[in-house]
Amino acid sequence: MRWLRMLCLVVPFMAGQAVADDATSLPRLKLESSRVAVAGLSSGAYMATQVQLAYPERFPNVALVAGGPYGCAGGKLEVALGACMKGTPAPDVPALVARARQRAEAGEIGALKSLARARVYVLHGKDDAVVAPSVAEASATFYEQLRDGDPALKGMQVRDDGARAFAHNLPIAASGDDCDKSTAPYLGHCGFDAAGEIFSQLFGKPSRAAGEAKGELRRFDQNAYRPDGADAFLADEGYVYLPQACLAGKPCGLLVAFHGCKQNATAVGEAFVKDAGFNRWADVYGVAVLYPQTRASMAPLNPQACWDWWGYSGADYDSRHGVQLRWLVNAVGALGLVPSR
Repeated sequence: MRWLRMLCLVVPFMAGQAVADDATSLPRLKLESSRVAVAGLSSGAYMATQVQLAYPERFPNVALVAGGPYGCAGGKLEVALGACMKGTPAPDVPALVARARQRAEAGEIGALKSLARARVYVLHGKDDAVVAPSVAEASATFYEQLRDGDPALKGMQVRDDGARAFAHNLPIAASGDDCDKSTAPYLGHCGFDAAGEIFSQLFGKPSRAAGEAKGELRRFDQNAYRPDGADAFLADEGYVYLPQACLAGKPCGLLVAFHGCKQNATAVGEAFVKDAGFNRWADVYGVAVLYPQTRASMAPLNPQACWDWWGYSGADYDSRHGVQLRWLVNAVGALGLVPSR
């Protein structure tokens, strides 16, 4: 089938750290609810905006790399592969904003007033041939229209960073010859530290430059956080990076980083969780980084281990009832995240 062939082509834009050998439970940290953010690349970007809209009281800040607006697919794979990737037709942003407001009023997603001081950073390469730049721009427009249509949200900050020359990947600080390519592990050697910019946009300017990561990268048992025992279509193990400050019991922030399709650990090993650059900056800011991991499957149809942004896990995938979103709430709750009110 043509749509199956297209799905199989979906790809993500997508050091001194010790690695624990055995998967364990997530540690309880002294998390500050005011310093929490979610970021994602490609399918992970779609997942990130779903997380923020479903639970804005927990995740007030978001960074989206090569992803489109919330609710874009509407539960339809053909829309996901067309309007939400190629931009043909273009996403209907006013309709998506209106639908988000309706869903918030119905309690399907969180109260939008919780985004009153949200920081939104949208990063996309002008050479991206997988997710069209116009689609990523639509995600910035979505937040701008959401803000401009509600006086209570006038404090929301939206930054659209789309003038940089890179393909469908996550740019890293090192330079090389793959910035214009989209090949595994989808970390483009572009001479631009996207992770550092994400931290700066979401948590403020850094106090110092980042060096090598000095904290601890641990594997943890993802099955321990299944909501009511339900399968969330995740891998058995995920990762969490813990800066030394967090391990010492000091107040700590939290960033949830979602990989893209075919960028999970089964596909690329620990390249994303070690080399994307987040851990270096996590040390500077005192922020733990949670790296959830998906798994590939044919039933439901998800051969590239994408996050669910079109409905393979159920019709409520992008709401507070979505199984992957509920799993995340359990996981961050285990880390100690109590949502601010």
